[in-house]
Amino acid sequence: MTRLLGVLWLYVCTYCVLALPAAAQEAAAPPPQPAVLVADDVYIRGDDTLVAEGNVEAMYDGRRLRARRIIYDRAADRLQFDGPLTLFDGDYTVVLAESAQLDRDLQNGILYGARIVMDEQLQLAARQIDRKDGRYSQLYKAAVTSCHVCADGRPPLWQIRARRVVHDMEERQIYLDGAQFLIMDTPVFYFPRLRLPDPSVERATGFLTPSLYNSTLLGFGVKAPYFIKLGDHRDLTLTPYLSTETRTIEFRYRQAFRYGQIEFNGALSNDDLGGRKNRAYVFGNGAFELDNDFVLRFDIEAVNDDAYLDDYGFSDKDRLDSELSIERVRRDEWIRGAITHFHSLRPGESNATLPTIVGNANYERRLFPRALGGELRFSGEAHTHWRSSGLITDGPDFDVFADGRDVNRISASADWRRTWTLIGGVRSTIETGVAVDHFEIEGAGATSSASLTDVTPSAALTLRWPLAKTTARGVSHVIEPVVQLAWVGGDTPNVAIDESTRTEFDEGNLLSLSRFAAPDRRERGMSAAYGLSWARLNPSGLSGALTVGQVVRDRAQREPNGGLTFSKSSGLRGEYSDLLVAAQVETHNGLAVTARGLFDSAFDTTKAEARASWRNDVTNIGATYIWLGRDVAEERPATISEWAFDGSYRFARHWTASAEWRYDVASDRNVKAGVGLKYTNECVDIALSASRRFTSSTILSPSTDISLTVGLRGFSARAADKSYARTCRN
Repeated sequence: MTRLLGVLWLYVCTYCVLALPAAAQEAAAPPPQPAVLVADDVYIRGDDTLVAEGNVEAMYDGRRLRARRIIYDRAADRLQFDGPLTLFDGDYTVVLAESAQLDRDLQNGILYGARIVMDEQLQLAARQIDRKDGRYSQLYKAAVTSCHVCADGRPPLWQIRARRVVHDMEERQIYLDGAQFLIMDTPVFYFPRLRLPDPSVERATGFLTPSLYNSTLLGFGVKAPYFIKLGDHRDLTLTPYLSTETRTIEFRYRQAFRYGQIEFNGALSNDDLGGRKNRAYVFGNGAFELDNDFVLRFDIEAVNDDAYLDDYGFSDKDRLDSELSIERVRRDEWIRGAITHFHSLRPGESNATLPTIVGNANYERRLFPRALGGELRFSGEAHTHWRSSGLITDGPDFDVFADGRDVNRISASADWRRTWTLIGGVRSTIETGVAVDHFEIEGAGATSSASLTDVTPSAALTLRWPLAKTTARGVSHVIEPVVQLAWVGGDTPNVAIDESTRTEFDEGNLLSLSRFAAPDRRERGMSAAYGLSWARLNPSGLSGALTVGQVVRDRAQREPNGGLTFSKSSGLRGEYSDLLVAAQVETHNGLAVTARGLFDSAFDTTKAEARASWRNDVTNIGATYIWLGRDVAEERPATISEWAFDGSYRFARHWTASAEWRYDVASDRNVKAGVGLKYTNECVDIALSASRRFTSSTILSPSTDISLTVGLRGFSARAADKSYARTCRN
């Protein structure tokens, strides 16, 4: 360290002596900061030449250079380097050369036998590099590639050779003249002029990775996305899709604002596949921060042909919803207002008889009064939905709706809750409240009253007894039995069910006073809910959870006409609910299993679903099973039993295989299947995929799709995962 400091001090003194005359003549201007030089030997030759030899390292203005020898000629104000030399220029560029002549600031000069490596990805090699103003690097007879170049003489997988290459470090662009694209030394394309972004650029105008497609519906075609940078905060991507059966232009527009962002995706097609020759869709969304913590959001979904999204694979949604909302969420307050437009793409559903426009306004507030203790909660809701149909009778479908009924509802409630800890650690919670619902119905016909107000008081007592134990190995076990006794007053109002047509019974609402989806129905009478939960927590091994529960009532929930309110498959239809069983298992090696089911008194399945997945560094596999019994009230005329598989497996360093499959067990037929194969290394991505849709309907036909995508890595595509990179053999 003493020798190093001595060398540094010798250089600083020498530089000051050499620069003293110039400093005396230009006393008004401060001299430039000297470079820092470290070397094994530093000496002065003659009067104007400084020589540094052996492990030389020079640093100036954020740039660092290493070389075997550096000679500084004060008269010419120029540095000569004997290599091999390495120049670290900025945050992401490294220059390697055999020798160089540069000015004192390392901004201008010539490098011989040089190579530029940008962001540890892209390499530019040339016989000579001219540097100018510290901004431009001009290469002659250059080669550009992001593939590993080994010393055994084998050509890289791909490269671009050009007569001249200019790298603009300020604009971060690479310009090529007379460029040839080669694969394994074989010329494939020729470009008189070519501009490419360097790897540090995240957004630059130009073409993105193209793809080849072959579809039984759309024929053989190519997609060539073109990205347009409209500024620092806006961009537009246009993707022409030309095939034997369609002429399509896809688009994506994005814009960021100071307090929000928007994005629109869409397409316009000209084909002969559907009822319309010109088909189009647009999806858009955005969010904006307003004053007082409010957030404004919008979501637009529109299409002019019901089969368009499925035919082109844009989306698998069969009901579109467009919404405008404003919301504020605070610790003890929630405010939200929204208006939503629905459009169904399902065959057999009429948009005239489905609620088309739905409006909601919600308010919820929590208070903690000292006099009462506990928590006091107030909530209010205004709801309306409108149908374009003017019919007042029910049509021949699965709905229980009047085809033209429009509903307006106002609901308000006040609830108080307080919890105590009793002897032995039992947690006791008392809650009570009252709710008021007022309905105004147009076009009700004989299905319900035109105007009605309903008052619903409620009270409940909940007891929990959490028991915990931790073993010597650090594994925690928590067992919690729970029971709830509840009473809900009032009678079922004479209004038709429009909002609560689907009810899900799970561990999340086991202790709810009403399990309906909306206040147009509430559970009435006395009830008891009981359950048991067990959890095993092991930070380094097997963890799991199990929940079992059931609800018992003094009477079944019935409509004013005497019919049962809950659907057959809801699990809540009679005095005794179905038995709810839910379980979860996780292991430290990435295996996770989740299952939930409802079982009747004979332990026959009412509903069941399960999901298993295994994820690690090379594997991501998942399987899902769902079983739903026949239920006309839920628009399900037949039993649904389906398997779904999806996954990927990296079976070699550069190869990854993927697959998906959906199988309808009830109908004994395939629904959808697909396979994919991807090759990735440090300089290329190649993806090949094939998929088959087997289902058909009045607007959909079975189809097979094949796609091929080849992407070159290194140009505005940083490779964060280095595990795919190849290495040269020793």
